[in-house]
Amino acid sequence: MLLGILSSKSRPQSPANSLILNNPDQTAAGSTSTFLKSKLSFVTDDQGQEICVVKAENEEIGVMMGWERGIMEETVRALCEGHPNLAGLRILNIGHGLGIIDSLFQGLSVPPALHYIVEPHPDVLQFMKNRGWYGKAGVKILEGTWQTQMAELIEMGGFDVVYTDTFSEGYRDLRDFFEHLPDLLSGPQSRFGFFNGLGATNILFYDVYTHLSELHLAEVGLDVKWRDVHVNDEGDRGRWGKTRQYFSAPVYRLPVGSMGTFS
Repeated sequence: MLLGILSSKSRPQSPANSLILNNPDQTAAGSTSTFLKSKLSFVTDDQGQEICVVKAENEEIGVMMGWERGIMEETVRALCEGHPNLAGLRILNIGHGLGIIDSLFQGLSVPPALHYIVEPHPDVLQFMKNRGWYGKAGVKILEGTWQTQMAELIEMGGFDVVYTDTFSEGYRDLRDFFEHLPDLLSGPQSRFGFFNGLGATNILFYDVYTHLSELHLAEVGLDVKWRDVHVNDEGDRGRWGKTRQYFSAPVYRLPVGSMGTFS
């Protein structure tokens, strides 16, 4: 029943039915406006992993953490391996964070011909300047949210790979982004991915979000293939340190969407 309610094309009206689509959290973890005004810290934790954290009420929450690298490596492999345009990919990434996935894109056997990065947070933008991203060949950085930059992105269009991993946005925002994909992707050979982390501290909600995203991507003409990435091994339990745990599912469901089919 829950999946049926949430998969409806009409926007839910009652508070109970719209709980998952509408995030009531007004802290930096759930409100983009609050997040963009919040100070970020880029540090190395006691586990030796690089992390970016933000304060939300009395907790620190990872905006991005080094343990996600394994997920990002599998994501780049799924999005780029065997791509017919691998020799000159046009890539769009929404949300830089620590720069893990953008560094992996740049580390491909043939660097992208064009690499757009959309990033709204001033502290991340400064982090990018400090790391030399503004001077990288083929990299274009758009300062702002994807919503404010969408007109330029659509005008540019023709991306071979599109990936999004934002912080503080909920499922409604992700679904809105889905609706722009036909205008952003270059054609049937293009591939789309997103960080599938919503509801990942509750297996039921994680499954609902996973199925829901597949349904809504189908509505805009994308087929999705899923790959399982095992996370949360016994030896990784210390990864959270003093920060709030935001992913406890044993398996990460990695999505790869395409306007056509690929093997």
